[in-house]
Amino acid sequence: MSTPAFLSVNGRRTRVRVEGDPAAPPVLLLHGIGRSLEDWATQYPRLAQGHRLIALDLPGFGFSARSPEPITLEVLARGAIETLDALGERRPLHVLGNSLGGAIAQQLLVLEPERVASLVLVNSAGFGSEVALPLRLLALPVLGRIATRRTTRAGARMAERLLFADPLLATKERIDHALAIARQPDPNAVLLETVRQLATVRGTKPGWRADLTAAVRKHPRPTLIIWGDRDRVLPARHLDSAHGLLPHAETHLFAGIGHMPQIECPDEFDARVLTFLAHSTNSTSSGAP
Repeated sequence: MSTPAFLSVNGRRTRVRVEGDPAAPPVLLLHGIGRSLEDWATQYPRLAQGHRLIALDLPGFGFSARSPEPITLEVLARGAIETLDALGERRPLHVLGNSLGGAIAQQLLVLEPERVASLVLVNSAGFGSEVALPLRLLALPVLGRIATRRTTRAGARMAERLLFADPLLATKERIDHALAIARQPDPNAVLLETVRQLATVRGTKPGWRADLTAAVRKHPRPTLIIWGDRDRVLPARHLDSAHGLLPHAETHLFAGIGHMPQIECPDEFDARVLTFLAHSTNSTSSGAP
């Protein structure tokens, strides 16, 4: 399954990509809000050497069908767990999450701690209230509906450029992909539900952030937290907050990089992640904390 394919997960159409040796340590890749598994495309060649990579379009995002329940972090995390079950993957995983995917990775740990070997949180949601204005405006009922009624090429280009320090990474291919997703039936319903569940026009809600962090701290795992210092979606000062909240975590700040280090500096990103995964795998195998 080295190219994206569709699975039936509890009767729900779910898009996945699986690469690498099925017997190798499993790695789960979780994308951010309004995104898809393509956000990890640059990682497949290197990380699949020695790992089983599993990426999915989360329920209601990309080309996956939504869950019937109202959208919450728990529903999205359960969607990932159910996909793993459908793939027959029940071993402890290294979980990589970017942006909203980082919060979902933490929620997965809280729900089923025995299934998480380590966390890599990449410009992760959950460590501060500040978030880009376009996302905050989506929390307003009328404006959110108007803004997402029709995705134009200009709007898709602006959204892509917000993600990167280098505007040239908002390529025609990425914009075309965003527009293809926007042509799905009611593509922004889950986006709006998710924003309104987690944020207001003032920023992300403190309640779910505090609850999630408190729960994660009960299940310490090897953790690497990565940020780009030019992130315009979730500011880099959240990295300091993250380290204060999860003091056992390793941290790294990439200079001159935006919201998606895995795309903007893939060589450096992959090298750091592979070093961390090797150490985490060895620690888990030896029973070390």
